[in-house]
Amino acid sequence: MRVKIHHEGREIIIVGFLILAIINIPLWLCLHHFLMVIPIAMTSISGVCFFFLVNFFRSPRRKFQGVLENAVVASADGKVVALEKVYEPEYLKQDAIQLSVFMSLTNVHANWFPVDGKVIYTAHHPGRFQAAWLPKASTENERSTVAIETPGGQIIVMRQIAGAMARRIVTYATPGDDACIEDQMGFIKFGSRVDIFLPLNTDIFVKLGDKTVGGISLVGRLHPENNSNHDEKSE
Repeated sequence: MRVKIHHEGREIIIVGFLILAIINIPLWLCLHHFLMVIPIAMTSISGVCFFFLVNFFRSPRRKFQGVLENAVVASADGKVVALEKVYEPEYLKQDAIQLSVFMSLTNVHANWFPVDGKVIYTAHHPGRFQAAWLPKASTENERSTVAIETPGGQIIVMRQIAGAMARRIVTYATPGDDACIEDQMGFIKFGSRVDIFLPLNTDIFVKLGDKTVGGISLVGRLHPENNSNHDEKSE
């Protein structure tokens, strides 16, 4: 996996570096002859803060190594915090399997498409900024929803959800775009969550508490004969 700095974080990293420089340079100029412990301590703290800032905005290039046909791949790095049958009210308007991954501050925050296919729907919804792991965050928090139709006719819904610290959701996907599990579809700045809504007969390969790697971890496999979502949307 190749790692670079995500373009969403470049300006923030530059501003962060300048702020830390403005704080540290005067300390070294004024205190380098005495009380050296102060500039040394501040520089050390600043270095750690800058490292975490850069680390947060890392953007690895990933390539899925498994069988692509009907594969459902994790959209985000993090931990599985929800895996249950729910009613998806926004687009599917029917029961589905909800698979949710919570991203901590140490996780990569780029988001990948969970399946190959075609983007058929996107919507951004303003909302609250509650803790992202709460169940009601899926419908009450700031969020962005993307629906993808697979080559087999299944409809997969993916939802980016802001958390208590996440104040900006970025979604690159637009209707008509090709979706590929190796491509990033968005980014969420700071702690947050991603939900995937899957057909009920999808084979699921993860359980609660499992760690996932976006674009890499195979979390499920669709049944090609399951076209119920597609048929209902066509009526």
